[in-house]
Amino acid sequence: MVRMTTKLLLLADTHVPARAKRLGDEVLRAVDTADVVVHAGDWVDTATLDLLESRSRRFHGVYGNNDGPELRARLPEVARFTIEDLDLAVVHESGPAAKREERMDEAYPGADVLVFGHSHIPWDTVTPRGMRLLNPGSPTDRRRQPVCTIMWATVGGGRMDVELVPVER
Repeated sequence: MVRMTTKLLLLADTHVPARAKRLGDEVLRAVDTADVVVHAGDWVDTATLDLLESRSRRFHGVYGNNDGPELRARLPEVARFTIEDLDLAVVHESGPAAKREERMDEAYPGADVLVFGHSHIPWDTVTPRGMRLLNPGSPTDRRRQPVCTIMWATVGGGRMDVELVPVER
């Protein structure tokens, strides 16, 4: 029996053109090779959304707190979808780190995985209920992190393997 695997590229907090003039070539190559591109908000410009939608095989995204009316008109606050047998949710803000796991269990009871952004801090934990919480950081604004990052998630056989990847701004 051949198992299917799906490779997801997780992005958040691109902030183009506020933090970078454009997405780096490494990020764009990743978009081109991903089966699914997921963006957890704070785009800032619609041109980046247009670019990712046009280059993605399959795309899911949400708006963030820095996104204006045009982006909010095109994107939901929360996105939900299924990959293989895993139910995923995407949201920009998940609140403070303290008690995040418990709050997200309550807020997203049916999700197996929650992708979020806002902090620019990579995050990979599991809630008491068993939901995986993932934040890919930012490919353009490292803030207090040592490097800018993206995240790969490979889904297959009911499990998800995750890799945090440093990228050049």
